[in-house]
Amino acid sequence: MTERDAHPTAQRDPAFSETQGEPEETHNESGQDQPQEAQAEAVQENGAEVSTDATAAGVPEAAIPELVIISGMSGAGRSTAAKCLEDLGWFVVDNLPPALIPTMVELGARSQGNVARIAVVVDVRGRRFFDNLRESLADLDSRSVTRRIVFLESSDDALVRRFESVRRPHPLQGDGRIVDGIAAERELLRELRGDADLVIDTSSLNVHELRAKMDAQFAGEEEPELRATVMSFGFKYGLPVDADLVADMRFLPNPHWVPELRPYTGLNEEVSAYVFNQPGAKEFLDRYAELLRLIATGYRREGKRYVTIAIGCTGGKHRSVAVSEKLAARLAAEGVETVVVHRDMGRE
Repeated sequence: MTERDAHPTAQRDPAFSETQGEPEETHNESGQDQPQEAQAEAVQENGAEVSTDATAAGVPEAAIPELVIISGMSGAGRSTAAKCLEDLGWFVVDNLPPALIPTMVELGARSQGNVARIAVVVDVRGRRFFDNLRESLADLDSRSVTRRIVFLESSDDALVRRFESVRRPHPLQGDGRIVDGIAAERELLRELRGDADLVIDTSSLNVHELRAKMDAQFAGEEEPELRATVMSFGFKYGLPVDADLVADMRFLPNPHWVPELRPYTGLNEEVSAYVFNQPGAKEFLDRYAELLRLIATGYRREGKRYVTIAIGCTGGKHRSVAVSEKLAARLAAEGVETVVVHRDMGRE
């Protein structure tokens, strides 16, 4: 996939391009490399610094824009995610010092509705400015700003391949190796990842698959109360790193050992019927759906809008696929906007 975006986001992630997740050169859309201090001084209105009080006089609370903070590992596809939101009509700012996020929100509030949704890319390129992120998030929460955090994740192997393919250093590796920079970045971002509303693992995704995931979460006209991704997978290929909940279907007999069912997947009606005719299958679906209703209530109460439910079996072909389809249908019938992903189906 070699087609490039016509209007790239200001500063792209050097390790996630539109060629199956391979790296690309980092550039600045303006053609200028401003230091962070210059960026901070540049955010002014009529020559004077803008107050960071988003609820200042003359700015109604209803005018405060919706905010998404995009962060994650260098090379995991942050700028691709940002570009997707830009294409959906969001106002996107790349590599903004975290201390200026409240200011950006206030400027959006003063736009008289012209800037209703803002996405900000925040990452370790900001170096010492990144330390201000926690303070800025607390400031936003105190002002009742609707904000979400999207965290882009990827495996060490995938990140190393992406950086090596463009022969660029990791921003935190210093005199060490790429893996040293990755390890330092994971430690630095650990707390932010735990606070994220949505975690997307891009290890095996190309740019179009990442865009599809972002579209599924942000393209809707109305924000649902809760969005769920039900993902089937095979344990022999590893656990999904972005899973919030994991269920194991290996307690059910494997259709792989039934010769007439082996060639098919859990999408086949005969395979699905075989799985759900086994003792405990229907009971599991009923009880797990009931458990998810309880969890969903808590997620809504805590403001969590996204959940990834991973359903696994040995190879991710039969049992996990059949159960994922039934579970997703059950959730959708209960008003939960649901996307089904079969991660490992077809790998055998």
